[in-house]
Amino acid sequence: MNPTESPGVHPFRVDFPQRDLDDLHRRLDATRWPDELPGVGWAYGVPKAYLQDLVHHWRHAYDWRAAEKRLNTWPQFTTEIDGARVHFAHIRSPEPGATPLIMTHGWPGSIVEFTDVVGPLTDPRAHGGDPADAFHLVVPSIPGFGLSGPTRDTGWEFTRVAAAFATLMDRLGYRRYGAQGGDWGGAVSRELGRAHPDRVTGVHLNLLPGSSAVTEPTAGELAALSPYERERTLRSWRRGQEWNREEAGYAAIQATRPQTLAYALTDSPVGQLAWIAEKFMRWTDSRECPEDAVDRDLLLTNVMLYWLTGTAGSSARIYYERAHAAYWGSPPEPSTAPTALAVFPEENFVALRHVAERADTVVRWTEFDRGGHFAAMEEPDLLVGDIRAFFRQLRAAG
Repeated sequence: MNPTESPGVHPFRVDFPQRDLDDLHRRLDATRWPDELPGVGWAYGVPKAYLQDLVHHWRHAYDWRAAEKRLNTWPQFTTEIDGARVHFAHIRSPEPGATPLIMTHGWPGSIVEFTDVVGPLTDPRAHGGDPADAFHLVVPSIPGFGLSGPTRDTGWEFTRVAAAFATLMDRLGYRRYGAQGGDWGGAVSRELGRAHPDRVTGVHLNLLPGSSAVTEPTAGELAALSPYERERTLRSWRRGQEWNREEAGYAAIQATRPQTLAYALTDSPVGQLAWIAEKFMRWTDSRECPEDAVDRDLLLTNVMLYWLTGTAGSSARIYYERAHAAYWGSPPEPSTAPTALAVFPEENFVALRHVAERADTVVRWTEFDRGGHFAAMEEPDLLVGDIRAFFRQLRAAG
């Protein structure tokens, strides 16, 4: 179905007024910079010299109008679902038999994450691929994030988002479709498959929540594993402990006091940039700076979608809603949807297949030698290849 023919679906273009850009420039010019300890690098957070250089680029070289033009090459729409405005891109393949696929971003990401994968997925023929691997893509912004925000009521945790996206796919006329995502998009995509196994043909993830070692493995648990899986299990446990020690502060704040945080990030573009850029450094396969792994202007375009929409606070609320939901702390409900996991080495957690298989129907497991949390931005070719291979496998199985 053409989305413009769907009831309640409205065409949309990204077009922010010049006054918003002028306001941004005034704020960047008036930045009040903090002091910094010498020689500490990234240990205390984003280094001042790095951020000043990035801000200078943002102010004087980055071109938001070019970014808008690029985003607007995707047909985009909005629709009202469960009291929220849901923004989405709908990029139909030129191949009539293409597989419908909904791709969902995470935090602190956006639809910008998928810039380099949309073309190869929708039109493989034009990118040296097999036209049988083509997809019709639906790429929504999570309610509360960017162009789908801010939300106007409480309760927008990932299961409610998944229910809204099921409604969206129904509204677009897709009765059978695949789901793909990482980070919060992984949680949403998994829930789509779990709740709607009759409609979701397969779930491809580059992060599967709950697939790492949560408690220290016992000698008995380790003895039952192969040497390779034993080593991964110990590494998963150690990585989790390091995460809790060094990385989890942002989540604790967003899960407890997102409104307090929102005042700072909504008022200061440099604060919003730092809050996001640090995650692109810590969570990617990078060494010195985020740009080792992701394009600098794409990083800034992602930040702009938070800044221009004022959704620092409403996007953070998904952490609060999950932490205060009735299911919090309970094991995941089993999913019968065929599931694939693309495992990238610099992902925040070390995924374990024997843990994933406790609650998920894992039919494909691929471990790569490079890449991190933002797989679609860091290693688009690897991610595209694995998505194609998974759905090709499902088609072959009938």
